[in-house]
Amino acid sequence: MSEAEFYTFFTGGLGLLVALMTLVAWHLWRMREDARAGRVSALGGISHEMRINLHRMVSELSQVAANPAVGPDVLLPIRHPQLDGVNSAMINANRNGIAVIGVTYQELEARKLSLRAQLAQGNAPGAVLDDAMDAAINGIAALYFWDVHNGALPNEIGRVRSWDVRDWMKTHGFKADAFTGMHLRDEVVERLRMYGLELTPKPLTHTAWEYYNMHYDRQADAHGPLGRRRQAPADEPDEGEGGDGAGADDAPRGLFGFRKKPAEAAYASEDIAETETGTPPASGVLTGELVENGDQPEPGPDAVSVDTKTFV
Repeated sequence: MSEAEFYTFFTGGLGLLVALMTLVAWHLWRMREDARAGRVSALGGISHEMRINLHRMVSELSQVAANPAVGPDVLLPIRHPQLDGVNSAMINANRNGIAVIGVTYQELEARKLSLRAQLAQGNAPGAVLDDAMDAAINGIAALYFWDVHNGALPNEIGRVRSWDVRDWMKTHGFKADAFTGMHLRDEVVERLRMYGLELTPKPLTHTAWEYYNMHYDRQADAHGPLGRRRQAPADEPDEGEGGDGAGADDAPRGLFGFRKKPAEAAYASEDIAETETGTPPASGVLTGELVENGDQPEPGPDAVSVDTKTFV
């Protein structure tokens, strides 16, 4: 074998090996995708199967509630082959959610058997029918956890709007008036809240009339938003009781905040001096009184004459 033939054989072998490895990888990828699609279909089949069983049970219970004299043949047995197939197969799924579905089926079967026995004896359904309705509500709640949240626990889900739950029930055909005298969607929402699911908005604790007529104790929380009350103004003393300083606060303030002295207080000391000595004060001109030319006092010996011409 020549060198050229050897390189040709070696290159062809490598090409065939790459093609074979590509084919094997593609085949494994297809097997994985098929297994994943089968797992998703099987788990989705559990939801579909349970939804059909719940619709049928709700319809049967509605017939019994409307006509209590019906026979036990109205209540058909519950079968769940899809769930049994998932339990028997090694499917990677949330086993906790599957266990909840299985327990819910057991409750539905037990309540239906009790109701069948009650109807077979010709007795009124009464409390047995109520228990069957309660089991149906539990089944719808379990179906919501499985169908929407893949069987997760309530504390792992977080906040959920209650209207989303109602829209889900409306989409899947669960009517609000399916049971007589009961709002089915409201009951399912309350059952989910009882199981620990945080639904918003939270239920109202007071009616509108009670809320707007509540008496808020402002003295209980002095630092609260309504705890601070405006103090009533103190009664001002009378002018006779206040003394000399009674009208001091009423005096207007000056430029720098100091209060101006009233004119009566400014001239009070000069009036007192005049009454005691009998002579007018030397600064009578400053008191605002008009002094005539004839009444001007003569200048004293210490007076200094000022020639006005020197200032011209």
